[in-house]
Amino acid sequence: MEHPIHRIHRFEIVAPYTLVLDFDDGTQQRIDFRPVLEGEVFGPLQDLRMFNAVELDPAFGTIQWPNGADFDPETLHDWPKYREEFVAMAKGWAAASDPAPDRRANTRMEPTRR
Repeated sequence: MEHPIHRIHRFEIVAPYTLVLDFDDGTQQRIDFRPVLEGEVFGPLQDLRMFNAVELDPAFGTIQWPNGADFDPETLHDWPKYREEFVAMAKGWAAASDPAPDRRANTRMEPTRR
């Protein structure tokens, strides 16, 4: 089974955390990445300066960031199909990076009960 290989040939930052991606087949996607900026790889992109350092990787036809974060161009091409799955994964990444409630530091300077 063959499927088309999509490549991004141009992008534009149009709002905070939002890009318009132009693909080689003439299609375009406008993507707000905020809901998926969680976890070890994508979490650092919550810093708008880091997010805005996005660049085109011409070798792979996708976008990438200085910290190594990137997306499969097919996923970006068909973003509406994958968005909810990525948002759910991002919630899992966020939960995994939060310490368990019973292991959080006592920041209120209250005595620890034993």
